[in-house]
Amino acid sequence: PAMAGPRPHIPEAAEEQLLLLQSQALAEEEAAKARQELLTRFLQDKLSREEQFGARGLHKLRTLWRSALRQAKDRELRQDIETLSQTFARVMDCKDGVIEALLRDLEDAEEQRSRALRSHLHLTDQLLELQRCRLGYLEQGFGAQVDALRAEFEEERCGVFGGEKGDGGWQRLPWALLGGMELSRDG
Repeated sequence: PAMAGPRPHIPEAAEEQLLLLQSQALAEEEAAKARQELLTRFLQDKLSREEQFGARGLHKLRTLWRSALRQAKDRELRQDIETLSQTFARVMDCKDGVIEALLRDLEDAEEQRSRALRSHLHLTDQLLELQRCRLGYLEQGFGAQVDALRAEFEEERCGVFGGEKGDGGWQRLPWALLGGMELSRDG
């Protein structure tokens, strides 16, 4: 290095030694700088690797955590499904029981209706037979009364026409009335 101003006169051996010391100091400084750069690069590489490992570890941890959560949720959901399935089976059994009871009630009601209809038809047939018998008796009684009235009428008629002759005006009146009745009955 060039210095400004006059240089003191230094012996050459001391100068060489100084140069040697300066060059050693410079070499040490450069070596230290190189070591520092190497250390920095090493630490940066190590940091980068650690970050990568950390990211991978975090990813793996998240994956494991999600897997554990899924398994826990899977167990929980399976238990819920089992509970709901059992509840559904109980409800269906209950509803099946109600349906069976309603079907039995319906069959009983249908049987009751059939019995009531048969009983009603039987009673109606008996009532019709009773009314026919009654009508037969009434017709017989009516026929007997008609026959008795005819016989009585014939007797009176024979008595009127074949009996005494006199003022028979009042006796003709019933015949006129009866003749009108016979005409209306025949017509």
